[in-house]
Amino acid sequence: MASGKKLFLCLLVTLALRFSAMTQCKHVVTVTTSALDRTCNFMLWMFTYLFLSFRRQVDGGSEVKPLQDFLQWCKRVGLVLSSKVCVSKEGTVAEYGMLALDDIEEGEVVFTIPRSALLHQETTTVSAVLEKERSSLESSSGWVPLLLALLYEYTSSQSHWKPYLSLWTDFKTLDHPMFWSKEERDKLLRGTGIPEAVDTDLANIQRDYTDLVLPFIAKHLDLWNPDTHTLELYTKLVAFVMAYSFHEPEEEEDSEDEEEEDDEKEEKAPNPPMMVPMADMLNHVSNHNANLEFTPDSLKMICERPILKGEEVFNTYGQMANWQLLHMYGFTEPYRSNGNDTADVPVAILYKVAMQGVQSDSERQLMEEQCQMMREKGSFVFGKQGCLTDTELQTALKMMCMSKEEFSEFKDNEGWEEDEEDENPLPFSNEDLPRLKASWKRLIHEAARLTVRSYGDVEGGQGVKSDQALMEDKAAFEGLGSRKQNALQVRCGQKSILHRLMELTQS
Repeated sequence: MASGKKLFLCLLVTLALRFSAMTQCKHVVTVTTSALDRTCNFMLWMFTYLFLSFRRQVDGGSEVKPLQDFLQWCKRVGLVLSSKVCVSKEGTVAEYGMLALDDIEEGEVVFTIPRSALLHQETTTVSAVLEKERSSLESSSGWVPLLLALLYEYTSSQSHWKPYLSLWTDFKTLDHPMFWSKEERDKLLRGTGIPEAVDTDLANIQRDYTDLVLPFIAKHLDLWNPDTHTLELYTKLVAFVMAYSFHEPEEEEDSEDEEEEDDEKEEKAPNPPMMVPMADMLNHVSNHNANLEFTPDSLKMICERPILKGEEVFNTYGQMANWQLLHMYGFTEPYRSNGNDTADVPVAILYKVAMQGVQSDSERQLMEEQCQMMREKGSFVFGKQGCLTDTELQTALKMMCMSKEEFSEFKDNEGWEEDEEDENPLPFSNEDLPRLKASWKRLIHEAARLTVRSYGDVEGGQGVKSDQALMEDKAAFEGLGSRKQNALQVRCGQKSILHRLMELTQS
């Protein structure tokens, strides 16, 4: 059969080339009255048509065919796609996306996915093995069972999910900062918190693969192979799960359960991630127009507001700042339009500012003791409208501004007085920040200023102004490349919030 196809293609190409040469030389194909000539001309035209069709399929088929195979698979597994939408590689903000072919009304179902089509540790072909050894695969992320399932399914030619997983050939489109060089991360993302988060990710991936995955593979060499299921592939699959997986929301507890004592409750682990074919084709914006709903039998993408013909259908990944989008998904939104953008002020920097005002050894000792009672790790989070961790910020400011007598009373009472503890936290919105105590404003202002310096910027706000000017120069911005563009969106968004914070707390 293969040799027959080759012969046919050779004949087809030969005839097509003959026709092409004749037309390029301006020869005229003369149709005679001879039946033989008519037949030859007909065959020549037919083979030329087939050849050109075949060439178009080869040129574009490598990209189109996986998508066509996936859509056929969706039909076979019972995934129902509305006739008002289509999956496309053109006209969308990323490699794949979904476009409206007709106007869609609020509340309409865009598509329905049966739970049997989901890929997770309970539906995979190797589910029995994973369940049997579940206790040996526990990790801080809870992702190892799904990642082992993906290692198997992605490399199995017989996988039920092969048409779905074939959409991501070698995961070349994933461009998370974990795939950048360390030098590039540290240079482009300095001060954003992403380099530190990626270092932690890579260390956890290495540890889980070495301590959990490899010993498991060694026990099941009939299903996995360390030469095929390498650390490199495992890392790509971690990024794939980060970018495309979904978590089912926790079920709401009954009122009786809510009345149980806290010490009698066992902390329930979050639901493990799952891969949701079709849902992961939708791109994210903060101002999304569709949302995924979970039901006992299926998952449904529901239109949340009218979508006009030609518009893209957007899901939401949650309230995500740009640094989170880049870290977890490998892209950003324009920082001005991302209403969920945030900037962190590390607790350690606020502590450093507080220590700068110390003038005597007794004051230093008092401040050190006060700061020891707070978490030195972590950060205070500020959004575009103010502080998002107001309770933690108020506690820290109160603690750092206590006199020796107040702090002694605080320790004697083992915390705040009951009436103080029950007080509502002060608002730290942009409207309220200028009205804070002068001592509190000084601490916040200086902490924000030092945080801006961690980006490597010069004093006076020139760094953020030059970044913004670069982004407004369309030609210059488009010439940067995607990594520099995304890094710029993160830095500009964070520094804009911090500079606004400095303005509001200026004495």
